[in-house]
Amino acid sequence: MKKNNLRAIVNYIYEVGILERTPRSGLWFLGTGEQSVAEHLFRTAIIGYMMAKMTPRANADRVIFLCLVHDLGEARTSDLNYAHKRYGQLAEAEAVADIAKSLPFGKEVLDAYSEEQKKETLEAKLAKDADQLEWISTLRQEEEKGNKKARAWAKVAEKRLITPLSKKIVKLIFQTHPDDWWLDLKDKWFIKRDQKFRSWKKK
Repeated sequence: MKKNNLRAIVNYIYEVGILERTPRSGLWFLGTGEQSVAEHLFRTAIIGYMMAKMTPRANADRVIFLCLVHDLGEARTSDLNYAHKRYGQLAEAEAVADIAKSLPFGKEVLDAYSEEQKKETLEAKLAKDADQLEWISTLRQEEEKGNKKARAWAKVAEKRLITPLSKKIVKLIFQTHPDDWWLDLKDKWFIKRDQKFRSWKKK
């Protein structure tokens, strides 16, 4: 296929857009929460990038690419959770292979997908861990909303982690409230800000 096949690229731009509307079906069984595959891929790529920057010899660009590619086939297969997979064949690898045939740079996409699935290279291990850390973070958010199943699910995902770095990060994820990055309960800046606002209104 010609490398300047813009028609194939434009078609794929539209196909990738389907991931914005493809739900992560595991949350249906959890009972709370909503997340699209595209949202999952974005945070996975960010996590993968940060982990790669903290890992000597890791190629950060490669990790990002693996993170982005690992669920691309779900635009065609949808996201099937473990119950679905038990009764229905998940042909995601076949879908990625078909996608690869339609793109000028398809071999790169297929090779990246295969690399991530095999979990043999350093970059693939980091990408796979980033995938799990994103899922665990999502579960922690649901736990803090009151979902009683979320912690047990997150603990199962924790067992899939491969790298020492991811195992350190996950401990902090469990210890950190999802709002801590903006809401400091010790400092109570949000209360002080409100007091200043009321004081300003009286003038």
